[in-house]
Amino acid sequence: MTRRALAAAALAGAVLITGCGGSGGTTSGSALPPADAAQVSGDITVLTHRTDLIADGTMKKYADEFTKVYPKVHVTYEGITDYEGEVKIRMNTSNYGDVLLIPAAIAKNDYPKFFAPLGASADVSRTYDFTAKATVGEQVYGLASFANANGFVYNRSVWAQAGITTWPKTREEFLADLQAIRTKTGSTPYYTNYKDGWPLTAWTSAVGTTGCDTLANDRLAAGDPWAEGSDLRASDTLLYDIVHGKLSEEDPATTNWENSKTQLATGKIATMWLGSWSIVQMQQAAVKAGKDASEIGYMPFPAQKDGAFCSVVAPDYQYAVNAHSAHKPAARAWIDWMLTKSGYADASQAVSAVKGAPMPTTLKPYSDAGVKLVTLSEDKTALVHTIDNAAEIGLQKPDYRQHLIDVARGAASGDLASEFAALSKKWNAARKDAGS
Repeated sequence: MTRRALAAAALAGAVLITGCGGSGGTTSGSALPPADAAQVSGDITVLTHRTDLIADGTMKKYADEFTKVYPKVHVTYEGITDYEGEVKIRMNTSNYGDVLLIPAAIAKNDYPKFFAPLGASADVSRTYDFTAKATVGEQVYGLASFANANGFVYNRSVWAQAGITTWPKTREEFLADLQAIRTKTGSTPYYTNYKDGWPLTAWTSAVGTTGCDTLANDRLAAGDPWAEGSDLRASDTLLYDIVHGKLSEEDPATTNWENSKTQLATGKIATMWLGSWSIVQMQQAAVKAGKDASEIGYMPFPAQKDGAFCSVVAPDYQYAVNAHSAHKPAARAWIDWMLTKSGYADASQAVSAVKGAPMPTTLKPYSDAGVKLVTLSEDKTALVHTIDNAAEIGLQKPDYRQHLIDVARGAASGDLASEFAALSKKWNAARKDAGS
């Protein structure tokens, strides 16, 4: 797998993890940065979803370079295709590697049960951005591998062939552009990646985008996420309208993530809503198919605030140290080296988690066009997770949007209004129960 299966874990799995006693004790020691590389030793296992980077030797190169700095540490990678599904089960024991990427199924308030603290927020945030995402009780439990902006990855040639030369500014313009692609080209205007599921969770990243609001995530805990004028209402409406207007693939049940990259790169697909991490993968697919990598473009959500587009920059998977690891200094050393020395973020053309690092060149079109980059407050994230789990909606899971697509294409009963009403009812009931 070349990308996380983000939020594919079922709610039942989340309940199992938070309720079990297999690894639910307090952490046994912090994982602070080691002071002397020569004194750090131990064999560590790093769990990763990037099985492709293991297969092509990239991860071994990272390990070899790391060992030059930490000669007494031996790194073993364990690539997991169904990362979310397998790791959430293993976390009912103490055997989930020394370093791992925090599964989406783990509630933020439960981080101290499973992961070693990496230091006080005030200290760690001097070096790294996005630390609030994994801060519980002033301690940081995870560090972002990198961060992404949000937007649509698209094939420039297909959009140009349809006569489109500027980014759409409204939902209506965007839908009209997709219709032009349908009419004037042989391309599928939009591809949902319905079957793989996890790409649909990217639509939740639109929170904060339409209003350019840094507090948008926190506001989910205080109101109805699908109220008139809300970000989720805007993004879910656009997805529904795309499918309902027959502007997506004919049979969502047969989509294939790996194939979709080549199809977009070669112009068989025109557009997909994905994080900016996807740009490099699409460019690589283009080169492999004998196409020009520059044909891969990236555009913001079709909405503007005060005349400007906005894009949320949010952390990707976060590295953590297993609270039960016998080699915490070695595990922490590996994380810090990966973030500050490996060049992994640059190779991924992603936003580095290291404070002050330059933006990737893939986002130059955003800076040239004056797109405002927004970083969301995480003050209410734990409460949002609590409400979301109690409501059994799954903002970070694909299920409810798969159902939305089914309704839009006539494979399930209902309409957009009834879907929003049902979502709002469940969310508001759970919010009241949580005292929010």
